Formats: sequence, structure tokens, C-alpha cells
Amino acid sequence: MKKLLAIFTISLLLLSGCGTGSTSPTPATTKPPTVVNLMLDWTPNTNHTGLFVAQEKGYFAREGLEVKFIQPSSSGNVEQLVAVGKADFGVSHQEQVTTARANDVPILSLAAIIQHNTSGFVSPTSKNILRAKDFEGKTYGGWGLPSEDAILKALMQKENADFSKLKMINIGESDQLTSLTKDIDLTWIFYGWTGKEAELRNQTLNMMWLKDVDPALDFYTPVVITNEKMIQSQPELTRQFMQAVSEGYQYAIKNPTEAAEILIKNAPEANPDLIRSSQAWLSPRYQADAAQWGIQKSEVWERYAKWLVERNLLPKMIDPSKAYTNEFLPEANS
Repeated sequence: MKKLLAIFTISLLLLSGCGTGSTSPTPATTKPPTVVNLMLDWTPNTNHTGLFVAQEKGYFAREGLEVKFIQPSSSGNVEQLVAVGKADFGVSHQEQVTTARANDVPILSLAAIIQHNTSGFVSPTSKNILRAKDFEGKTYGGWGLPSEDAILKALMQKENADFSKLKMINIGESDQLTSLTKDIDLTWIFYGWTGKEAELRNQTLNMMWLKDVDPALDFYTPVVITNEKMIQSQPELTRQFMQAVSEGYQYAIKNPTEAAEILIKNAPEANPDLIRSSQAWLSPRYQADAAQWGIQKSEVWERYAKWLVERNLLPKMIDPSKAYTNEFLPEANS
């Protein structure tokens, strides 16, 4: 019995490390995540899918980031709020970034969410508006932007049509598809969302793609933006953010069905069937013919800015190299 007790005591000493000078390990300290604010340009839709995928799949968390999504604000547009640092990153469009740069607002694009312009002018097929000449005597419903006038003029001038014969009205945030059945004959839509919604409503439309009007109008819309101070003072954080965002969109490209379900969870007010239809159409267009998702080309920025300058829609020509960067994309070529 004494022998058994001695063996048991020795075993306990060995297991406890008694007499070896060892101590209990100190728990590792976990660095808290860096909080980042991301402002959207609109309510959640399939332009934003990769961002919500990055959140849902833990890509942001893996980069040590806690990303807070901010909805569009009445206190200022996304470009203004990103410029002054009230949002670290945002979703904007090449049109707005170009105008901002021409007015010395220090924002720039970090990635093209969609490689080619998927917007254009639509009209009900019943109205038989097949070319710009047919715009004469019709009513256009838009947002009252100078760029709308310029693009419509350019389209009509190509066919020697008289722009003064097109009535322009501002429909604001009215439902475009409903307006097409009542007050207007044509409007400007993003096909990946409103065009797919028209299909679900069995509302047949004729579409004139903006990129077919003029190569200069095949601009990047939408884009991910930040301000100059962010990339100068926190380049590593910017790189981490874009690493996660890039992975989010790559996932959406490869897995449109799963990505759509993630967006549906984060966009409870949107029609789930619309999200699924839109995602199936848009996923292959995120990267399209580019070498990688998000890449931007100088000539795309330069062409569009020159197009605006020629029509007196910019106070001055911008430096394209300061309007965008590919530097923070994973393995990007500048």
C-alpha cells in the first residue's frame, strides 16, 4: 500500500512539473480589431454584394477589421463625407469622382466594382423608340443632372436629331418603371437592377447601352473610393481593406447563387427574386474581360474627363493618375 502511495505521489509530481521551476502560461493578448466605416451610395443591392460577402465570410475580420456599413446620409453625399474623413471608404461612381477631382476634392478610386458601364436609356417596346431620332417629341424622366443633358445631346446629334424637341422632366426617386407606364417615354437605368426588375414585372423594354453611344461613356460605375489622407497615412489598413473586398467580389463571381443569399440576408427590404436574378446576370460582369477584379485603366479615366471638358461640364481637366490607383489591389499592376 505504501509502495502504491509512493508511486502515485511521484506521478503527481511529474505531471505537475513540481520542482522544475515551470509556471502556468500567460494567456495571449488579442489585439482589438480596427473599426472602419464604409458608406454605401444607395440601399444594399447587387453592386454591393462583394462587400457583404467579405463581412459574412469573415474576410474583413481575418484582416483585423471591423467594418461598419453606413447607409446614404441626408447630411452629405458619399463623396463629401469620404473627402472629410467622416467615412473611411465609400461606394461612388467615376462620374462623381471625376467631378470631385476637377473641383480639388481629394478623393480617389481604389477599384472598379464593374468593368464596363451596364447602364443605358430604356423605353417601353410599345413606344417603338429604337434610335435617338425617335427621341424627338418624347418625354425623358431623369434626375436633372447636367451630364444627362450632355449624353442625350451627344446621342441625338449622332443621328442629326433635334435635342430641343425632347422634353426633360425630373422624376427624382420615383419608381422608374412605373413612371414609364404613366408620365415618361424613356429614362436612364442600370440594367443589372432595374432591367432585371422589369423582366420580373413582365415589362418589356428597348435598351440603348451607354457604352455603345461613345467609347468615352464606357466608364467605371460604381467604384470603391477613399481619400488621399487615408492612403498616405494608413496604407496598410487600406491594403487590408481592399484584400478583403477583392476576395468578397471574387467569391461573388464564382458563387453567384450563394452570394445572392448573403445579400438577401443584408437587404431585407429588397425583393429576393430580384436579387437572385440580378446577381446571376451581374456576377460575370464584375471582372468581365479584365485581368483581375477591380483593375482600372488610365485611358478610361482620361477619355471620360476629356468628353466632359469638351462639353463644358468640368471646370478643368483632371490628372487621371490622381483620380484612381491599382496599388491596393492584391497583386495589382499599377
